[in-house]
Amino acid sequence: MTLIKSISGIRGTIGGSIGEGLTPLDTVKFVSAYAAFIKKTTIVTSNKIVVGRDARISGKMMEQLVVGTLIGCGFDVVNIGLATTPTTEVAVAMEGACGGIILTASHNPKQWNALKLLNEKGEFLNAKEGEEVLQIAESEDFNFAEVDLLGKIREKDYTDKHIKAVLDLKLVDVEAVKKANFSVAIDCVNSVGGIVIPKLLEAMGVKTVEKLYCTPDGQFPHNPEPLKEHLGDISALMAKGNYDVGFVVDPDVDRLVIMCEDGEMFGEEYTLVAVADYVLQHTPGNTVSNLSSSRALRDVTRKYGCEYNASAVGEVNVTTLMKQTNAVIGGEGNGGIIYPASHYGRDSLVGIALFLTYLAKENKKVSEIRASYPQYFMAKQKIELTPDVDVDAILATIKDKYKEFEITDIDGVKIDYPDKWVHLRKSNTEPIIRIYSEAHSVQEAEDAGKAIIEVIKTLTGK
Repeated sequence: MTLIKSISGIRGTIGGSIGEGLTPLDTVKFVSAYAAFIKKTTIVTSNKIVVGRDARISGKMMEQLVVGTLIGCGFDVVNIGLATTPTTEVAVAMEGACGGIILTASHNPKQWNALKLLNEKGEFLNAKEGEEVLQIAESEDFNFAEVDLLGKIREKDYTDKHIKAVLDLKLVDVEAVKKANFSVAIDCVNSVGGIVIPKLLEAMGVKTVEKLYCTPDGQFPHNPEPLKEHLGDISALMAKGNYDVGFVVDPDVDRLVIMCEDGEMFGEEYTLVAVADYVLQHTPGNTVSNLSSSRALRDVTRKYGCEYNASAVGEVNVTTLMKQTNAVIGGEGNGGIIYPASHYGRDSLVGIALFLTYLAKENKKVSEIRASYPQYFMAKQKIELTPDVDVDAILATIKDKYKEFEITDIDGVKIDYPDKWVHLRKSNTEPIIRIYSEAHSVQEAEDAGKAIIEVIKTLTGK
């Protein structure tokens, strides 16, 4: 059993002993702490909290626990049921709610679930706010409402409202997509994407949609993280040559993977690159991604004479920097697109709508669009250390050793060489340094990471 409390919320496996998994008692405790935090900090007077969930097996149980606890804390609950993460985020703002809770473990296997906590803007709590919630939970400094002050519950579906908001975006051209008469294949991993994505495509005039795994029952047919090694079925389908583009989403629909017409991966790093390319053509401005995302976004941004900035890893860090730099688009290299004209949250619906518009207007194959971007390849490695090793000291030594190159140290140490980069991040839970690298070939990327690993081995005497 596992229970992880972090900036991303409270994640855990279902079942087990209290404090060792996301048990019912742990769920009630953390939701009560969140409710106490909202009562203390909110500037919104609606007394409403939105609750939405993905389709995983434990979702209904978790929903009942969360809704009941919030009512017991005196909050009125707007329960939007099966909903994507971005739908829940949008619903918080539309409802004028005090906050929201999303029940999803994103790409984690079916054994997992999580509480993702939102503020009144429908955005994730920052690290400081998340820490306060954890402190309240630890001290159990919360009270429950007396009977006359119990909250009320209202059931409401926000899927159609979210889709309409996406289609109303200035850079989404539904008519152009209709005229293109696209054939599209989708893999929604048997979660809420299976409800929402077909509806979106229908609303955009896509008449031919081949649906893989669109039954929202939480029985994931493959590893739900949308990586190449898990997407053999849709790749084989696309390779038959009957579809213009394929889309894959994770269980909560905040990550988008694009498939080329020939069954090849567009590359999750390039989802943001392509959408940013389209957005920057029409609304030039700054962009942001995290330090471990592809350099291709920087290259495309500079092509339009605009400024690119890199944040620490984590969605809340990306959105914070986007606001500071007034970025017109940003996100993460895992297929997460954040488009402020819509809202400050990763949203696959926005990504699909913008990409289909781009595809329709370019009148090119998906593979041709992919080939137009700078070619980078990424490698991910790690080095395991003993608990007694001072990881921070190692990172400081690496930073000094490579100071002739561009160094960024806001999240570990990133070394930017002229033709490649290497990013070192320490794990917060185990003695590991994760090493991400990117270059113009897979071999070069791997070699760049291995070179740093050898230096670390020398420093640690291994």
